[in-house]
Amino acid sequence: MNKITKYVNEKRFYDEKVALQYIEYLADFIKNKVNDSGLKGAVVGISGGIDSALVAALAKKALGKNLIGVVMPINDMSFDFEDINELEKSLDLKFININLKETNETINKELKLNNSLAKANIMPRLRMTTLYAIAQENNSLVLGTDNKDEFHVGYFTKYGDGGVDLLPICHLTKGEVRYLSSLLNIPSRIINKKPSAGLWQGQNDEDEMGFNYDQLDYYLDFIEEPKKISRTIPENIVKKIEKMHNTSEHKRVGAYKPLDVEKFKQGE
Repeated sequence: MNKITKYVNEKRFYDEKVALQYIEYLADFIKNKVNDSGLKGAVVGISGGIDSALVAALAKKALGKNLIGVVMPINDMSFDFEDINELEKSLDLKFININLKETNETINKELKLNNSLAKANIMPRLRMTTLYAIAQENNSLVLGTDNKDEFHVGYFTKYGDGGVDLLPICHLTKGEVRYLSSLLNIPSRIINKKPSAGLWQGQNDEDEMGFNYDQLDYYLDFIEEPKKISRTIPENIVKKIEKMHNTSEHKRVGAYKPLDVEKFKQGE
């Protein structure tokens, strides 16, 4: 079975050989897409979390110094900076820092929003705008950091962290992200860090979603075997995952388009 994640007696493990092969494939994927675009490099937002760390490591392997890592603090990121510094050392790269705190405050002051999620989503959209400006200035593509779990349930901001050119790790579950990160010598403090989108102080992914990544990984690993899923994951969690997937379809397909006139007339 050519998968990174495998199970023996319900115990999960990861196939190192397949993982190493996939790392090489992903590095080639990034390099080839940059070359095909006629550009010279790539840009990735660095959060201090594991997903952006893995994408940065893959892109460094693919592009060398033609990778620009961008740290974009808005809220207090002091707890992330030590991790970011460790990642810089690990990758032998120097990230650039663009402080968006005042920009975010100005927009919020002008909009006077009451919806807390609408306010929170301004932040990833500001970061997207920043990354694309830097990418265009440097003839580069923007790399996304959404993993398979996030992509499946729509746990990303439309035209925010979802607004990218390439999604290198979108077929890797969270567990696989951790495993590949360990193979690429990402600092262990980043690998073991509690996942957070950093939308507000104290926010973390699993509390917000209402289930943990182990459950979502298992669901995705056995998505073609619903009976197996039902024996392992509580029904309310399965329903929550499925609801999040269904209601976030618009994030994965882009703007919905009507039929053109010819097809519309054919359907009459």
